[in-house]
Amino acid sequence: MVRAFAAYLDFCYIVRRPILNEDTLDELDDALKRFHQYRTIFQETGVRGPEGLSLPRQHAMTHYREHIPAFGAPNGLCSSITESKHIKAVKKPWRRSSRFNALGQMLLTNQRLDKLAAAHVNFNHRHMLTGTCLSQLLGGFETAPGTPDDNLSIDNNPGLGTTDPLSTFSSHVPVDAINNDEDEDCGPDEGPTVLNHVLLAKTKGK
Repeated sequence: MVRAFAAYLDFCYIVRRPILNEDTLDELDDALKRFHQYRTIFQETGVRGPEGLSLPRQHAMTHYREHIPAFGAPNGLCSSITESKHIKAVKKPWRRSSRFNALGQMLLTNQRLDKLAAAHVNFNHRHMLTGTCLSQLLGGFETAPGTPDDNLSIDNNPGLGTTDPLSTFSSHVPVDAINNDEDEDCGPDEGPTVLNHVLLAKTKGK
């Protein structure tokens, strides 16, 4: 067992080198050959059953020699990256689907998540995610120039203190903006319209 682990570690340390040449690849083949020779001890001692030792990562070791000249040295690349990506790209979208013809739903979920991530980066670059709506609104009123007293709503109201943020907000709001008719807030908003539809999740009954 110690020789099997030693051969396996030799293989791992050789692969982690930033530069590999023909002599290094020959050492890689020798370490892999020794590992296959000594790993049978795990079958002899009953650690592994008679079905063999063809585990996915051990099988991938046989393809390193042909892939390194084609794609370059792995240089410490960890194969666990694919497992982490598998959770985000497969497992979580599967849980969000209806479990019926889920592949199309999973692909659509990943597409929308990518668009949301790109939008988040864009909004953050434009400083649109800094602070809150209320802080932006109050900041705009604090920097606004003063207006005549006849256009202020409750400028002389003694019930509101100067340190109250609501007093700062109300003291810069015109009377017309407060006394608007409530009917104007009802009904559809004027502006361009778009056609839209709702696509329900697929089920076995439909």
